[in-house]
Amino acid sequence: MNYKDDVEELWNDFVEYANHTKSNPRVKIEYVGRNGDKVETPLEVPLTNEGFENFVHDKRGFSIHDYLYSSDERYNRFSTVRSRVKKAIRQDQIEGGMVGQYNASITQRLNGLTEKNETRVTGEISPFKPFDIDVQENNSPSEDKTP
Repeated sequence: MNYKDDVEELWNDFVEYANHTKSNPRVKIEYVGRNGDKVETPLEVPLTNEGFENFVHDKRGFSIHDYLYSSDERYNRFSTVRSRVKKAIRQDQIEGGMVGQYNASITQRLNGLTEKNETRVTGEISPFKPFDIDVQENNSPSEDKTP
């Protein structure tokens, strides 16, 4: 099974995935207060490439990995929708991270947004000169004999 030549069908599956994901939040359960009252907080789920792949596989019974990642000429006609899907997922993750909805650190790493610093150390290394220590009978160092 596959999409054959229907590029719009892949986009429609993505829209269905996004709507399904956003309308089915995860639930964070906490017990708060002196009585340990149960509090359920709905958390919006971010869009992910893996989530989209799994959604379509569950729905259609085949993998869309090649449609999303392959550089094979057979999938060239999907390049526009592939790019649009990736950008929509990236936008959701970045914006969610920026407003504190998702973990910003994870969002940055997933999207290659971490700050990269380069440190260069220059200089000369002087040759090692051993200490001049005279050991007395009780194995403790004597006073320094340097001039």
